[in-house]
Amino acid sequence: MFNFKISLFSNTKKLEGKIDAFHDKVIDAAMTFNKAIRTFLEQQRSDEFKKINKQIKQIEHDADKLRRDIENNLYTHNLIPDLRADVLELVENIDRIINRFDEVSYKFYIERPEIPHIYHSRIINLVEQVCECAENMSIASRSCFRDFSLVRDYSQKVYFLEHESDIIFGHLKEAIFDSDIPLANKLQLSSLIEEIADIADLAEDCVDELLIFAIKRDI
Repeated sequence: MFNFKISLFSNTKKLEGKIDAFHDKVIDAAMTFNKAIRTFLEQQRSDEFKKINKQIKQIEHDADKLRRDIENNLYTHNLIPDLRADVLELVENIDRIINRFDEVSYKFYIERPEIPHIYHSRIINLVEQVCECAENMSIASRSCFRDFSLVRDYSQKVYFLEHESDIIFGHLKEAIFDSDIPLANKLQLSSLIEEIADIADLAEDCVDELLIFAIKRDI
């Protein structure tokens, strides 16, 4: 299964280019989010963090425009009608991940949590796992549009990274609630790191849909 190469858009190069650019936005958002959280841990709400936060917002805005263009192209030109619903669902799921990167980064900007230095390395580790998970989801999704033989490989990486992020999140949350910091701080930190971890869950959900889509194409 999934051992063949075929492009869904061999006759629609313009749409293929937009979908490629859309997948690029996931990777851009993940890398920028990683940088944003690292910067916040080092500098709090500095000018540099504000700048990076705006970059994520711009990526999210550009991705929304690409999503709308893709949807309009699929309907206006009646492209791949048999697969249109599945493609639209995949695009919507990917868009949710990009939106979540933006939302979580903005929460750090608004809430300005006080994060003891002892947790910094663990949070960085969690963010790296989550971002890598999203990036591999993007590669798996891109492969679904071009080369199904790679879908399963990258999907398995997403499942592994999501599981690892769950473990890191669980241990970090336990450490926070075992600490002596005020309860309000514990609740705030717990909520924020849970929202970070949830990005990996969204990536896993997206991969579930990708595999179903791939199975449909294989039947």
